[in-house]
Amino acid sequence: MRGKGEECSPVSTRAGLYLRVSTGRQAEHDLSIPDQRRQLLAYCEGKGWQVVSEYVEPGASATDDRRPEFQRMMDAAAARPPMLDIILVHSFSRFFRDQFQLEFYVRHLAKNGVRLISITQDLGDDPMSVMMRQIMALFDEYQSKENAKHTLRAMRENARQGYWNGSRPPFGYRVVAAEQRGTRTKKKLEIDPLQAEHVRLMFRLVRVGDGDRGSLGTRQLAAYLNERGIRTATGGRWGLGMVHEILTRPTYVGLHRFNVYSWRKKLEKPDDEIVETAVPPIIEQDEFDAVQELLRSRSPQLKAPRFVNGSTLLGGICFCADCGGAMTLRTSGKAEHYRYYSCCTKARRGTTGCRGRTVPMHKLDSLVIDYLEQRLLDSERLNEILAALLERHQAQGDRHQDRIAPAQAPSRRRRQQAYAPLCGH
Repeated sequence: MRGKGEECSPVSTRAGLYLRVSTGRQAEHDLSIPDQRRQLLAYCEGKGWQVVSEYVEPGASATDDRRPEFQRMMDAAAARPPMLDIILVHSFSRFFRDQFQLEFYVRHLAKNGVRLISITQDLGDDPMSVMMRQIMALFDEYQSKENAKHTLRAMRENARQGYWNGSRPPFGYRVVAAEQRGTRTKKKLEIDPLQAEHVRLMFRLVRVGDGDRGSLGTRQLAAYLNERGIRTATGGRWGLGMVHEILTRPTYVGLHRFNVYSWRKKLEKPDDEIVETAVPPIIEQDEFDAVQELLRSRSPQLKAPRFVNGSTLLGGICFCADCGGAMTLRTSGKAEHYRYYSCCTKARRGTTGCRGRTVPMHKLDSLVIDYLEQRLLDSERLNEILAALLERHQAQGDRHQDRIAPAQAPSRRRRQQAYAPLCGH
């Protein structure tokens, strides 16, 4: 109870600040985020809002929602009750550069009582303001696509001149400064002596073997490297796919291919969009061609089996008891007559990843089917299910009869009154 003359203190509006820059260079040189923060804090101070959290996304694109801080902010706004009242951005392009996605998330926030406000585009919530926000979002989306197009054009020209565009270099190489142009440093690839020796070793093992045995396959090679403590560029263990990528990459004969794959569309790009750049070779062309011929003759199956929706009974739900990895389908014999569930971790990494388990498919399928039959089709269990079903059906019928009985009573009485003279009553 408040005393006489006391007033209830107003609840402060809780604001979350979202700050984003689109390139790593902007984040590294501190060009944009501090300025966004200064303006957003001043705006909140002028409105009397309480800043409860900041979500900083350095070097992240706003064309999709695959942003860790963005998702953390949306989780806070979607909580019941929400942890925020307002999400504050410098401009709507900081939040999204896709008109459809922007509207989707604005409406998603509004359903939970959270508003998205731009300090430079504060338009309000009336229909005209909503239309203006959508128009500006379309322009932001167009500008983003134009920027991406011009950036890719510049990167392709940079690759044509023999310079490195960034990202992690291929295993066996390192990035070094080659030329200074104004404030920008042009970079190239040079051979990393230690990693290059590992690359040469891998090609030699596939071509001629290690002396104790003949030519190694990709699976045997991955196990060989892992057993001897040879690690990938990031310090991890070798897998089947990574080994195959090394053995088939034309970079090692002095020809690096840039702009080969569209990660967004998950497709290879046409040849006229691919740029070939000369780099120092690690492997001789003859040796590279010999290894390619060996790989083609063995026809390795490099893609993981996608049999979750296929005819394989336990596809996607059977796992190795030793390492927890998926058990994938393996076949042997003529016409692939013999079929097994085998540990895919051992298949990729050899015995250093897992000692491996292999179970005949028909044996494991039969065990699972028999167990399910005993548990699901047990006579006592079926009797209980049917009895419960009949009981529910009877109860539903009784409830229906109770609902229609009052409606039938007046018509029953009228019929009785009509027939009474005929019956002598």
